[in-house]
Order: sequence, then structure tokens, then C-alpha cells
Amino acid sequence: MCVREGTSLQAGMNFGLGGTHSVILLSLRPNAPYHDQIEDSGFTLIYEGHDHPKGKDCLNPKTVDQPEFYPSGALTQNGKFYKASQAAKLEKLPPERVRAYEKMRPGIWSYNGMFHLVDSQRVHSEGRMVFKFRLEAVAGEEDLTIPAPIAPVRRRIIPTAIKLAVWKRDGGRCVQCGATDELHFDHDLPWSKGGTSFSVDNVQLLCMRHNIQKSAHIV
Repeated sequence: MCVREGTSLQAGMNFGLGGTHSVILLSLRPNAPYHDQIEDSGFTLIYEGHDHPKGKDCLNPKTVDQPEFYPSGALTQNGKFYKASQAAKLEKLPPERVRAYEKMRPGIWSYNGMFHLVDSQRVHSEGRMVFKFRLEAVAGEEDLTIPAPIAPVRRRIIPTAIKLAVWKRDGGRCVQCGATDELHFDHDLPWSKGGTSFSVDNVQLLCMRHNIQKSAHIV
């Protein structure tokens, strides 16, 4: 994913990469540092903003509000995502396109597809204020040279448990060519044609090349 995005992706929130899209790293595991979650029957990701960096002035980031601004007055990543989501909510700007990568277990990341950043809010959580970003999963839109459609095609996010089972079954390789790079979790029968995201029998591992080839033949 770092090669694809052209950056090290050390930060979990990366706004406006190349001026075309943003990237977030997430985890839905029980011990994850942030409370990311799937809602709306799998169509929507609620992504929690990130904490103040730990340091001499902040020994326990979980006890202070998540920052919107740096001391200099510049926007943090939280602030950039918040500003963009509010502009989209008020229809002042199109939704920011966001690629999401999920940490399934140590050393294993999966591409969760493209999302639209459509809303956000600041909420009380365990005695402090945190950001909650609302992202809707959309189908396709991997060609960033094409403007985002006004009425995007929604898709369902494949549950982590299903992806882990498929990864084990397929041996972490593309079922078509055995590649181990740029792997996508693909619906054998697309959701739009009646396929399900909740069965390992309808999900397989495909490399990006074969996933694109398959998509080109689906009508």
C-alpha cells in the first residue's frame, strides 16, 4: 500500500495525497487504539479521529480532547478531515475520496476500497471530545482522473472475520495467479447482482490486476 500511495503512511490519517484523494488506516480489532466501527448494515464506516501526540506536554493522550489545530493555528489531520466533511455535508464541495486500509492482524493489511467522506461531528467520549467521521463505501472510483459521480454506487464492507477466513483459505495469494502483492478481497458474485459480503463462499483474494480485469467484464 505504501508503494501504491507513494508515501510511507506512518500516520493513520493522510489528507489530500497528490491532491486527488486521502488515505486512512483503520482497525476493527477489539484491542485497537481507536473506536472505528461499521454501521448501516455494512455500507458506512465511522472513523474516529486521532489523539494529541504523546510528549512532555501530554503524557496520556487519551485524557485530552483530540486536537483540531496545532499550536501554530494550522489544521491537524483531524481538522483537515473535519473541514472537508463539513463542506461536503453543506454541499459546498464534493465529498473527499478516501482510500481505507484495514489492519487485520500484525503485518497483514487489507485494502477496504474507496469511500466518500460525507459528515463528521465532535462527541463526548470517556470524559473528552473526539472526532467521528462518517464515510460511505462506494463501488469502483479507482480512476482518480474521473470526477466523483453525483450519485455514487454504494457497496457493503466485507466483515473482518470473513476476510481473515478467506485470507487463510486462499493462502494470502491471488486465486488466479498466486501473486502476493496488491491483493483485494473480491466478491465472486457482486453485491449489486445479489452476492453477499457475509459468506466466505462468495469472497476470494484477487490481485489488483485480475480484480480490474474481472470488473471490466461485469455488465
